[in-house]
Parts: sequence; structure tokens; C-alpha cells
Amino acid sequence: MTINYGVLLGFVASDDAEISLQSGQFEGAIRFRVDDLQKPIENPENINWESYARGAVYALQNFGYELKKGIIGYISGVKGLDSSGLSSSAAVGIAYLMALENVNGLVISPVDNIQLDKSIENKYLGLENGILDPSAILLSRHGYLTFMDCKTASHSYVYFSELSKSQQCQGQLPFKILLAFSGLQHNLPKKRGYNTRVFECKDAARALLCATGCEDASCILRNVDPAMYEAQKCILEENLARRAEHYFSEMKRVVKGRDAWARGNLHEFGQLISASGRSSILNYECGSKEMIQLYEILLKAPGVLGARFSGAGFRGCCLAIVESDHAEAAAAYVRAEYEKAQPELVSKIPADRRVLVCEPGDGARVI
Repeated sequence: MTINYGVLLGFVASDDAEISLQSGQFEGAIRFRVDDLQKPIENPENINWESYARGAVYALQNFGYELKKGIIGYISGVKGLDSSGLSSSAAVGIAYLMALENVNGLVISPVDNIQLDKSIENKYLGLENGILDPSAILLSRHGYLTFMDCKTASHSYVYFSELSKSQQCQGQLPFKILLAFSGLQHNLPKKRGYNTRVFECKDAARALLCATGCEDASCILRNVDPAMYEAQKCILEENLARRAEHYFSEMKRVVKGRDAWARGNLHEFGQLISASGRSSILNYECGSKEMIQLYEILLKAPGVLGARFSGAGFRGCCLAIVESDHAEAAAAYVRAEYEKAQPELVSKIPADRRVLVCEPGDGARVI
């Protein structure tokens, strides 16, 4: 599911192979050519807003697509939500991919664009990101829950059973999405906590696979049978045990969440979101002090059914599902309580961007 806020890239085809870009959030201009050979970034400290445009060219080149035309463009996110943790890097990468594909007459499916964006993140930028963010951005449909299998890249759509499909298309859903901004801003590549968690999950998978005689399998927790995990989890070191517990409990929550949504049970759906948030803090050990404070404030707000970090919890936003009739009251409560808890951080956030009441959105597209 996406929201009705996002990244906009206005573009036209250039007369030649040159890319020329400006940003609403960052100073300066980018100029390079699509026929320049792009090489992966070796030092994550060198990643900046230019990197995602170059990464898009890199991914398309590596997948064998021919680029002859560049773009002249202006890219901008939502003012006040820079570095907010709202899948912003994936959204930017996808915007550049779709623009370059458009001007070069390339017809590329959403599924293939997911892999192209993954190439930007993994191979060009050196991050250990998976496909969840680009999949949500590219595959979401307004009013529907997207149910994904990140291993097989298969997906399906689940509609809310209390409403007919025609009603959902008109936006008549019984909930809103609250986004509460912490005021913490930094780039994921410069904070290696996320990659560390990924490596710990791989270590946990390796130990479990070896214990069950599956040493040759790829070291991801998805390759560990849940029954085998239950039988062998006692062998894991304490921190690896917590990472694995987060993973396997999250897998259960996803399936339960899909079923709750299909039954129209928003209360159960919200409880599962909150449980995911708690596990992120206790088992995955993500979340700064400020983000945890914000998460706990959201849980106490009127009409909130569930809350969690919007991403890894090192920066940016927390989100909540809230009953439509209580959305504005919940937003006011969160604004007031978080300002009491973190007055200095809140003072740096534009007043109209501290808490947003959002609607479900649609997938990425050229308009």
C-alpha cells in the first residue's frame, strides 16, 4: 500500500545523451551522459542525491538496455519530509528508471523495474536492501492490500471485505494513515545499523541451516523451515536468536494481517501492526530513543488501531492506522505529546508537516 504523498520528477527528453537534473531539496545541478560507463560506489560516504540518477543508468546498462536519450528534469519530494524514511531512496530510483525508459521507448514491466531498482541499491550503492520498498511503490493499487512473497517475487491483491470493490475504487475506506515525523534526518548508507541487522540474519540462517544439514542452501532465513527453526533455535547466540525470532514472528503476522484485512477486521489488523513495531524494537533492536517515543505516543492517540516505524527506525517517520472519524484528533494529540517529549527536534519540523493525515495511494506511474 502506498500513500497520497510521494516523489515527483518532471522531465522531458534531451536532444542528445545528456542528463541534466535539478532538485527541490538539494542545491546544484547534475550533468552526465547516459553513454558514460557507471561504476559502483565504493565508499558509502560518497552517496548523494546524484547517485540515484547515475545508479538508474548503471542498472539499465547492466541489464543490457540501450540508452540513447537523456532527460532534462526537476525532482522534488514533499517539503518537510526530506529523509523521512518513506521509501524515499526507492521512490527516487524508480522515478529515474521510469523517466529514462519513457524517453528511450523502453517497455519494462513493474516486476522487472523492481529488480532494476534492487540493482541500484545493492550493486551500485552497496546497500543490503531487499525488494519490499520498490515492490510496494510499483505494485500497489489504491484501496487494496498488496500481499507479497519476497522470495518468489509473486504478489496478489486483497480487498477489504466490508466494502465492495467498486466502493474501494472511490476511496471509501474506513481508516486513514497517520504519518508522524520524528525530526531525525540522515542517510541510511551513513548509518550502518540496517546492514548489520541483515548480516546478523544471515548468520542466524547459516547456523540453523548447518544444524539441520542444509549447509548448501543460501544463507537467508526464508530457507529455514519454521518447524526446524522451532526445534533448533536454542543453538543461536542471544542476538542472533532475537533477529530470527523477529523474522519468523513477522512472517506469521503478515499472513494473519492479510486474513484480518480480508475479513474486514481492522482492529486485529492494527494489533498486528503494533506487534510488528514492538518486535522491531525488542527483537530486531531497531529504533532510536526518539522514534520509540513517537511510536509509543501514537499507540495512545485516540482512534489509533496500530502503529510502527515506517522503515528501519533509525530516522524519519512512524505510521499509524487510525479510524477515519478520529484522524484529526489523533493527529492533534501526537503533535502535542511529541512536542513535549522532543521540543528541540519538533522546532525544526515545519508546523504543517509534523503529523500528516494521509489516504491510501496508487502505484508509481508516468502521468
